[in-house]
Amino acid sequence: MCGRFTLTSNPEDVRAMFDYIEQPNFPPRYNIAPTQPVATVSRQHGARHFTLMRWGLIPSWVKDPAGFTLLINARSETAAAKPSFRNAIRHRRCLFPVSGFYEWRRTEEGKQAFYICAADGKVMAFAGLWETWSDADGGDMDTAAILTTDANRMMSEIHHRMPCILHPDAFEPWLDTGAVTVADAQKLLRPVSDDHLIAIPVSSRVNSVRNDDPDLVVEVEYHEPGPDSAAGQKAVKDQDASVAQLDLF
Repeated sequence: MCGRFTLTSNPEDVRAMFDYIEQPNFPPRYNIAPTQPVATVSRQHGARHFTLMRWGLIPSWVKDPAGFTLLINARSETAAAKPSFRNAIRHRRCLFPVSGFYEWRRTEEGKQAFYICAADGKVMAFAGLWETWSDADGGDMDTAAILTTDANRMMSEIHHRMPCILHPDAFEPWLDTGAVTVADAQKLLRPVSDDHLIAIPVSSRVNSVRNDDPDLVVEVEYHEPGPDSAAGQKAVKDQDASVAQLDLF
C-alpha cells in the first residue's frame, strides 16, 4: 500500500515530465498524508491538466463521506470489479507526480520507516483513479486514490504491496479513457523492475503528519536482521503469512 509520499521535485521539472497545460508553482512536500490536497494529472478535453485533489477517493454515490471508508489505495487487480472504483477506472484515470514514498517494515523493535525513491532520483508517476463528489448544496470536491500491485523483489523485503509506477511511455494510454479499454489499461499496472527503486531507512519522525521537512528523508543507521536471527525469521514468517492471506482473495 501507500500511506505517505513526497513531492519535492522542481515544479518546472514535474511539468516537463507530465506535459500538462497549467504552470503551477508548488512548495516541496516531505510528508503528504491522506485527506490532504495532492497534485494529480488527468486528461480532459484532449489535453493533460494539473489538478489538486483530496487524497481519499469518494464515489459519487456516497451520501455522507464521514461515514464512508477512507479509500487512499485501490488494488489494481480488482478495481474494475469493485463498486467504489469501477466507474473511475473506466472514465477517470489519473497520475500522481511523486518524488518518493514511505513504507514501514515490522521488526522486533517496532516498525522501521523507509523512504523509497527512484534510483536515478527523478520524479515518478503513480497510477491513480479520481472521482468528483457533490454535496447536498451542490459543492463539488475532486478526490483520488493510488493504485497498488504486488511488490517487486526489492519492495517485498519491506511490504507485500507497492504503488503502480508508470513509465512516461505509459502515461498517454493510461490517461486516455476514451480509446484505451480497462483491460488494456490494467496491463500497464505491474511492479517495476527490481533495480528501479532504492530504499533508505529514515527516522520515526515521518510517523507524525506534523513533521514536513527535508530531514525526514535523511538516512539513519539501520542494521538488517540476518536470516538466522529472531527478527529475520519473524520477517520471513510475516511475509509468508501476508502472501497466504493475499491468496485468499
